[in-house]
Amino acid sequence: MVEGVHVLEGQDPADIAWKLVAVNLSDLAAKGAEPVGVLVSHMLGSDDHRFVAGLKDVLETYDVPLLGGDTVRGDGARSWGCTAIGRASHTPVPARDGAKPGDAIYLGGRIGFAMLGFEALRDDTENDDSAYRRPVPQLALGRDLAPDVSAMMDVSDGLLLDASRIANASGVTLAIERNLVAPLAPEDRLEDAMRWGDDYVLLCTGPAGLDAQFPVTRIGEVTAMGAGPVMLDGEPPEGDLGYTH
Repeated sequence: MVEGVHVLEGQDPADIAWKLVAVNLSDLAAKGAEPVGVLVSHMLGSDDHRFVAGLKDVLETYDVPLLGGDTVRGDGARSWGCTAIGRASHTPVPARDGAKPGDAIYLGGRIGFAMLGFEALRDDTENDDSAYRRPVPQLALGRDLAPDVSAMMDVSDGLLLDASRIANASGVTLAIERNLVAPLAPEDRLEDAMRWGDDYVLLCTGPAGLDAQFPVTRIGEVTAMGAGPVMLDGEPPEGDLGYTH
């Protein structure tokens, strides 16, 4: 993660440490994996004690050991790296290329609230900024879903863009319905919420009825490849699909 790109300049290093580890644990969640440990690279500064405090919080919260890493000092924007190592809880391990026509599309939580948190932190308002500062990886949900899903990933760069990644890998179209996504997004911000990212909730495809067994919401259906990898209410979405690096 890079200061000024993935986190705001001057943001509390305790929150940066939390987010650094949490977003990598979210990648393990998307594979239904059990964390084994993390390796962390830290660019030293004047407030390293805060980074250590946040790192302690996230590692203790998810019972994940710090296996090692590196520290450096340099000029310019600070950056941090993390590699999370996990052990598969189910084989085959969920991937992006298994979605098939007739599958339902499910979302494991709300979207757009990291966007609101970013705006609150940037503008120094009293609105809730926790979804941006300290995302929650859905590790238990990922393990529970792993035996039943046909494809799975986490939403990091925006629902529409990440849905297109599953669609392209699987050679299908993900047909999403706005009215099914709307209850999961902030009021009057649905279009932004589907494109902003940083949500770290699970996006998966699988048989009908998974929403009766697990805390996921059906948001559409997988179809044969059509006019594009993602359709919104039957039409290709306009504009950018999400955040591209």
